[in-house]
Amino acid sequence: MMTEIQKKPMTKKRRFGLVLLFMAFFSVSYQIGSFVQVPAEEAQQLMNQFSEIAENIDGFGIFVHNITLNSLMFIPGFGVVWGIIASFQTGMAYSAFTTIEPMLKNFPALGVLYLSPFGLMELFAYGIAMSRSFLITKKLIKRDESLKKDLKPITIEVGIMAGLLLAGAYLEYYMIQWAVDSGFDMTEMLK
Repeated sequence: MMTEIQKKPMTKKRRFGLVLLFMAFFSVSYQIGSFVQVPAEEAQQLMNQFSEIAENIDGFGIFVHNITLNSLMFIPGFGVVWGIIASFQTGMAYSAFTTIEPMLKNFPALGVLYLSPFGLMELFAYGIAMSRSFLITKKLIKRDESLKKDLKPITIEVGIMAGLLLAGAYLEYYMIQWAVDSGFDMTEMLK
């Protein structure tokens, strides 16, 4: 007869399920943000800023931006909240794009995440970070286990996250360069 509630160990399958759950949270928050109507003047301002940044950024710059956002998602407690806020704001940025370029209104916001390889890589990295933030927070609240045994899995997850974001950043950069070389002028679209 058991006197204590037996804890289930975190299997790879359960850990992967938790990552998928937080990817879903990120996606839902992103989708909700994409429904926010951005006034045309504000959208144009945002697009002008984006255009300036896009002209001067390379794959490494995209990586630094994404890893900065993602690293904050590992912070216990705050990481989950930060992930939800970041995804909501990213959805609002997509809404601003649709305000400036109405033909994008027919393209679903989640398509950007799920139909681009770099979007999927970033989404998976965000899911890893947010779910780890949740797990660490849960352990800190329960105070039933030491975090020392989590150092190896966290180190592995940080490595996976960094690898995904690095590969995704360069893929995104090369896809942007390919679009520009093919005659697609993003700066004209954003004016």
